[in-house]
Amino acid sequence: MKTRAITGLFFVLIMLASVLLGGFTYSIFFLLLSAASVFEFYKLIKTDTSLKPLSFMGILFSVVLFAAIIAYQQFGYSLILLLLAVPFLMLIYLCELYRKSENPFHNIAHTLMGVIYALLPFAFFYSLAYLEGIYNAHYPLAFLIMLWCNDTGAYLVGRSFGKRKLFERHSPKKTWEGFFGGVLISLVSAAIISFYFHELSLIEWGCMALIISVFGTLGDLTESMLKRSFGVKDSGNILPGHGGLLDRFDGLLMAAPLVYTFLYIVIVFSWK
Repeated sequence: MKTRAITGLFFVLIMLASVLLGGFTYSIFFLLLSAASVFEFYKLIKTDTSLKPLSFMGILFSVVLFAAIIAYQQFGYSLILLLLAVPFLMLIYLCELYRKSENPFHNIAHTLMGVIYALLPFAFFYSLAYLEGIYNAHYPLAFLIMLWCNDTGAYLVGRSFGKRKLFERHSPKKTWEGFFGGVLISLVSAAIISFYFHELSLIEWGCMALIISVFGTLGDLTESMLKRSFGVKDSGNILPGHGGLLDRFDGLLMAAPLVYTFLYIVIVFSWK
């Protein structure tokens, strides 16, 4: 428990620093974090010895893709830079042609799934800071606060009052009581945030909290399903007491794309 608490504290401090120290630090940190998460996904997949994703090519494609997004968001370059990632995508197919594998398209599919599952959510989260065209730490910071409040509320309420299982097949410890406890605490955090961050109304911050609570929980369940598919307890061991990066960011993986979509629509219509 002590190790878990110390790791959790350092993790929170590093995450906050990455957001608050400005666009450059934010960009470098999430580029490295997303690449490390893709690597961890491939390492997890390889626990099934019949699967051989093209790890190097998948990570290379991921880095080029994320770098193009950074160039667009932070420096204002054209989105046409995303086309630079296309040759690296094609190389995944070409490299598999020259490998001696019994299931080549399984390997290609799992290689691309690593990008979809472990990279794109971080790209959406990263882009939250640039929703208004310039760097604004309030959106990603609010996201993290709401997500952590949801996780903490779900854990504390579920541990104290949890009786009805939420989805026992994939996560035996999660309960409906814990889920609603997480939603409540996340909504409370949204109300507090609305007093300090004025980019959105109280209702809009509340809607963001609901999306994070619902889809953060579903992301957690999905990551549990992934681990159970391969018979492992944790996605990795980089974070003592917490497991791997995918374990720690499971709520973000599904919530971030939907929160970005919601806020993009809200901001676009509010500017009209």
